[in-house]
Amino acid sequence: MNPIALILQQYPVLILDGAMATELERHGCDLNDSLWSAKVLMDNPELIGRVHTDYFAAGADAAITASYQATVEGFRGRGLNEAEAVALIRRSVRIAVEARDAFWAEPGNRPGRLKPIVAASVGPYGAFLADGSEYRGDYALTEEELADFHRERMRALIEAGADVLACETIPCLREAKAIIGLLEAEFPGVYAWISFSAKDAQHISSGETIAECAQWLDAHEQVAAVGVNCTPPQYINALVGEIGRHTAKPVIAYPNSGETYDPADKTWTSAGSVDSYGCSAKQWHEAGARLIGGCCRTTPADVKAIAAWVRS
Repeated sequence: MNPIALILQQYPVLILDGAMATELERHGCDLNDSLWSAKVLMDNPELIGRVHTDYFAAGADAAITASYQATVEGFRGRGLNEAEAVALIRRSVRIAVEARDAFWAEPGNRPGRLKPIVAASVGPYGAFLADGSEYRGDYALTEEELADFHRERMRALIEAGADVLACETIPCLREAKAIIGLLEAEFPGVYAWISFSAKDAQHISSGETIAECAQWLDAHEQVAAVGVNCTPPQYINALVGEIGRHTAKPVIAYPNSGETYDPADKTWTSAGSVDSYGCSAKQWHEAGARLIGGCCRTTPADVKAIAAWVRS
């Protein structure tokens, strides 16, 4: 059963969490690494659980796991075998589930909200390359090759007990088609959201229109929501509106802070959005978004600002 549809029958907005990496860095982690936040699954998994808890306390209804760059191929590059890599990928779900269950076990955390879900992050092939390709989509792989890349991680995340897959920062429709084809052929009954990275108010990173993407995904039952993430906030209203005109699926929006990412040294620069995140999120909802949160460089304070108006 589609967990997103069930939630949105009862609540107007599903509040997502914010950036994982920002918070891990704030707690002292050095993430200038090709594995990015997935590195912490190896080094300090307890800290990931702490960040999840901080977001639940801020008001998040969903925890996105620290598996964005956790792949069998990436961990093999660190000398792990396949079984060890799969165990780490599963650990990302277990950490989020345990943090959620501990948070929910406290009766004072329950009033006025739903039991949070765990969304297992499935980053694009470009995230594994760690060269910024998820903001270009210019890797020359076929749909079959992309499906082969995603298969083992998706299986591990599903078997670990994730409520839904968060297929995020997808830069091209070809990769979305590969993921959905794999889902339908090998994982019936499992639901996923698909969120693209976008380069302007109409086009995803590859240059394809968001309208074309939304229209294609609309026909696929296992797609729980369609939207954009890790995209500058100034494009979100237009993108959300365009998606809503081409699909009946719930629209998801979790942009970054508006800063610019440098894939060479893995840093963010510029001042970011001048509007408060809560104010902006309310505008995205008015444009049609039903799942709203934050991506890179956003914080529990931003999620708290979203929850403040949603639960008022």
